[in-house]
Amino acid sequence: MKGLRRIVLPGLLLAGLALLLALALWPQAVEVDVAMVERGSFRVTVEEEGRTRLSERYLVSAPVAGQLNRVLLEPGDRVERSQVLFTLHPLAADALDARRQAQAEAVLARAEAALRVALAQVESEESTQQLAATELERVRELAERQFVAQGALDRAEAEARSANARLRSAQFAVDVARHELDNARAALDVAGGTSSGAAFEVRSPIDGTVLSRLRQSEGPVAAGEAILIVGDLAALEVEVDVLSRDAVRLQPGMAVELDRWGGDGILRGRVLRVEPAGFTRVSALGVEEQRVWVIVAFESTPEQRAGLGDGYRVEARFILRESEDVLQVPASAVFRDGEAWASYVLRDGRVVKQGVVPGERSGLILEILDGLQPGDHVLRNPGRDMEAGMRAVASGVGR
Repeated sequence: MKGLRRIVLPGLLLAGLALLLALALWPQAVEVDVAMVERGSFRVTVEEEGRTRLSERYLVSAPVAGQLNRVLLEPGDRVERSQVLFTLHPLAADALDARRQAQAEAVLARAEAALRVALAQVESEESTQQLAATELERVRELAERQFVAQGALDRAEAEARSANARLRSAQFAVDVARHELDNARAALDVAGGTSSGAAFEVRSPIDGTVLSRLRQSEGPVAAGEAILIVGDLAALEVEVDVLSRDAVRLQPGMAVELDRWGGDGILRGRVLRVEPAGFTRVSALGVEEQRVWVIVAFESTPEQRAGLGDGYRVEARFILRESEDVLQVPASAVFRDGEAWASYVLRDGRVVKQGVVPGERSGLILEILDGLQPGDHVLRNPGRDMEAGMRAVASGVGR
């Protein structure tokens, strides 16, 4: 009996030590950060910084040389068409000569011709705008009955907005031409010696707002010297410079969200125009980039964007694609695997390498076209030491 104990007890002790050693050397399950593969809404966007601008502004200058009276208007003041902006007393006319008379008459004739051209352009744009509005109404009715695709309606809406913008621009050109004609007549009166010497009133060519005052104090001014800049804030738009590789994906009529402008909510807009010529700009990192100007028209009303002025900063988000029920994962869960793409999936406590076919990317989210199923748990930010077959346990599940 004693001999049996001498044999069995050491054997059990050795077996226990071997078991403890095996447990100590057994690979432990590593904690991994996982995300669940889900279906949901998905949008592809391009985000860039932009600034507001007035496409139509007017630099009001002194039509003749003279003594300027003090300018009382302040930046931000509202003005109406034909409202007196400032007054000046023209200098006494020199002796009349044929050369100055001919020059003043030529300027007047040119101003009259410019007004006629502007009026004709308004008639043309009115016809185009009415045609675009009629076409939009027709396409909208067909779209409601599902006889045409949504793209046709989007194009008709974009054309209607573009026609409205061209009409506003033509009407502004008429106001400017009338103002230039008044200035030309005043200059002819002074050059011809027919001016009465009374204070000459310079009036606003448009309904709008004083944007800037370039001269306030009274004193002598030369003919053509700038005094005020006025513009209509209702015609505000946004200019955004985007990378040329992104600009080729933008089309007129594309939806735009304008954020971080200082007010509440997100403002809506549409791409009005993508400029055909690019330019070079050096980034903050010293890299030369090819950029393109994109002009965005507001869809939000002036009341919704109250307080937004000329030259204000905004963040523009161009919506390239917006879809529902798209299979998606965090972009950090997909990595290069030779010439293909793959993800690590946690299944039954083991890490499995799964080949995937990625689609488009939206920020930190990536569309998956093939390789994964809803409910799969993929590893986010897998390290270089991660290998298929390793034991792992999820530390948390999220997106």
